[in-house]
Amino acid sequence: MNDNIAVKIDHVSKFFHLPTEATNSLRTTLVNRLRGIKGYREQHVLKDIDFEVEEGDFFGIVGRNGSGKSTLLKIISQIYTPEKGNVIVNGKLVSFIELGVGFNPELTGKENVYLNGAMLGFSREEISDMYDEIVDFAELEEFMNQKLKNYSSGMQVRLAFSVAIKARGDVLVLDEVLAVGDESFQRKCNDYFLERKKSGKTTILVTHDMGAAKKYCNKAILIENGLIKVSGDVNDVANQYSLDNLQTEVTARSDLEIDVKEEWIENLEVNFINQQKITPNDEVKFEVSYDVKKDTETYIAFSLTDVDRNIWIYNDNSLDYLTKGKGHNRAIYTCKLDQVNNLKLKLQVSIRNKRDEMIAFADEKVILINRNDISDDDKSAQDSATGLIQRNGSWEFE
Repeated sequence: MNDNIAVKIDHVSKFFHLPTEATNSLRTTLVNRLRGIKGYREQHVLKDIDFEVEEGDFFGIVGRNGSGKSTLLKIISQIYTPEKGNVIVNGKLVSFIELGVGFNPELTGKENVYLNGAMLGFSREEISDMYDEIVDFAELEEFMNQKLKNYSSGMQVRLAFSVAIKARGDVLVLDEVLAVGDESFQRKCNDYFLERKKSGKTTILVTHDMGAAKKYCNKAILIENGLIKVSGDVNDVANQYSLDNLQTEVTARSDLEIDVKEEWIENLEVNFINQQKITPNDEVKFEVSYDVKKDTETYIAFSLTDVDRNIWIYNDNSLDYLTKGKGHNRAIYTCKLDQVNNLKLKLQVSIRNKRDEMIAFADEKVILINRNDISDDDKSAQDSATGLIQRNGSWEFE
């Protein structure tokens, strides 16, 4: 392994045995085994996962629930063993996968720091060197000699999290922990992560928060059904994750009950010609095709709807280009939404006749528009971009 590689995931696969029948009889189990009846099925959680984390990377792992990302982190942390492949870690790895794991409520806060530090692989001397930093970050100086069971849940979270991030390991592994503690502690954690990113300390983070992924990570992978779907630049990965979620959300909550004359139209399809992840400067370009079964005039109508605000952003139609008679029709539409900020849009396309009756409705598609021209440290531009339209005004002070 190259010297600059902190963690190497080498073609890792993992599956679990899920029982398909319950039996308390050893005899029945043995008979079933002899007959070739396993009594379980294999659930393949990870399939040939292969990537490298370089030293200094703040590496993101994203994916929907059940995609396999947490299992992958447990393999990296040596909690699980893969069926195939292996994981190589260069240096000491500190993992923080579940809040409070390894803490004993009957011990004091101080004793729990030493206990948890020992479980992470540190000697008593090493823990003593880190102790003051841990307590200071957790802001629990007055409570360290009290038993953990007397701590509030927020205090326990702060202590557990502080032990993990202040432990002086070479690689820090975190699973869904960016929302721990109260607002003040979250701001403190945010400052810590930004400082850790600048310092070049290697971090692997699992998160559902794409804002956090873009803010902290320089590289990422998207896992879907146990496979790596996208890897590389964190913006590409985060945008694909958001696009997939948007399509799932739009499909799930589509409650349109439309009475259409389905016998008139068949094979209605809508396909994007350009990307579904674009900037305001890019074109929106898609193709509509359909077959008319009866001798009638038709036109295409569509709307682009803001999913978050539930308002129409852009509507158009081909009413000036009525099609006539039976046969196949195909049209390409191009437009530009260069004055908007970040938007999640759904494309709704219908076919109508000359009496404006809807005679067919296509499956909804989604578009993700993200501005890429705003610096992370430009708070004024970031704030103005929360609106629908890009700012174009000016200030005059007298």
